[in-house]
Amino acid sequence: MPGPKPSVRLMFALALTGLGAGALRADAPGGPVMLAPHRAIYNLSLERSTPGSGVSNVDGRIVYEITGNACEGYTQNMRFVSLTMSQEGGAQQTDLRTSSWEEVPSRKLRFSSSNYQNDSLSEQSRGTATRDGPGATGKIDLLKPEKRMADLPAGARFPVQHSMDLIAAARRGDHVFTSDLFDGSETGVKVYATSAVIGALIAPGAKKTLAHLKDGDKLEKVPSWPVSISYFNPGDRHKDEMPLYEMSYRFHDNGITSSILIDYGEYAINAKLDELTYLDQGKCDAGHP
Repeated sequence: MPGPKPSVRLMFALALTGLGAGALRADAPGGPVMLAPHRAIYNLSLERSTPGSGVSNVDGRIVYEITGNACEGYTQNMRFVSLTMSQEGGAQQTDLRTSSWEEVPSRKLRFSSSNYQNDSLSEQSRGTATRDGPGATGKIDLLKPEKRMADLPAGARFPVQHSMDLIAAARRGDHVFTSDLFDGSETGVKVYATSAVIGALIAPGAKKTLAHLKDGDKLEKVPSWPVSISYFNPGDRHKDEMPLYEMSYRFHDNGITSSILIDYGEYAINAKLDELTYLDQGKCDAGHP
């Protein structure tokens, strides 16, 4: 029976990314990209389903947290628990647990991911990717699912780096942002091709959809953009192939994500931001960025 795929970790690590102390981008109008460390809880529901999907309902919750700063690097933790009901009446529970740490400026990424299906471990990846600079080639030292070394291609962005560059592109008024992306999900060595379409700026206070949140009014005052991003196998993006999946969301300038819709083709899932807690930014020691 289908359920949220293990690679959904990639989408949320990208879409929910928020950083601590400011990260500098020389090509970002309006000053440095400064994103808010936070904890966010999202409730899942089924948006739509075709008869052939086999899915009749989805229920669950995502808890996402990011902490750190430009000196310490940024740590992301997420737990994604869902219960998927089939059209025949069966049920499948998925419990995805992920953790990563990314150095600034994106020279090292430590990653760990475990996916459980009905309480049994079905997929696991753990390792470290290193390179000399953000756009350089590198090496992946994989510990799980097997111990091996693999090449990291030049130009593949890490998740925090990808989110920073996406916001910088939105600030510039760009409407398309394409990039390869590596986060250590699935086999631990897979690189995705991504293509994002960025909509028009949503001005501060233009919407009131987050009034149910404790800090919803504060978040509504932050500029945001509607973003739709598609994920492909490497090379497929240039072959008119259908994406593996697509996700649409509202991306705020401080790195917080709301109004998420994950589209698998035959069915789609809503992730509604239900709770938001801003966390301490932390400070770098004197002499650090």
